[in-house]
Amino acid sequence: MIEILPIQSKSEQEALCARCGVKYNETAMAYSAQTEGEMTGICQFSIAKNGGYVHDIGRVPGHEDFETVFLLGRAALNFIDLCGVHYAIYDGELFDESAIRAIGFSKNSDGKYDVDLTDFFTNPCQHHKD
Repeated sequence: MIEILPIQSKSEQEALCARCGVKYNETAMAYSAQTEGEMTGICQFSIAKNGGYVHDIGRVPGHEDFETVFLLGRAALNFIDLCGVHYAIYDGELFDESAIRAIGFSKNSDGKYDVDLTDFFTNPCQHHKD
């Protein structure tokens, strides 16, 4: 079973970033993914006046599964939405476009991946991107 949990300390966030090969962002919030109690991934994100930002989704080598990426991305979007921010951008490295699209992002006319979170979690299956 995969669990997504908020990271409570910056030292834990920095260490997991290193394991996942992701640049540590000390100003970002972060979630960790755990599978059967073992750390398997990280998502760093932030909220600004103009929207939420998903900066990175990284996986521990050997745990490159779709479910971890999907759940980390959706957890970050849900938190951003619950904070009253209904727009988010993925500004991280594009490691797997299909996973980023499955999370809910789509490429806009500026070439950036974004998502309108208005009612996104009311009917989440309607927001699946192919």
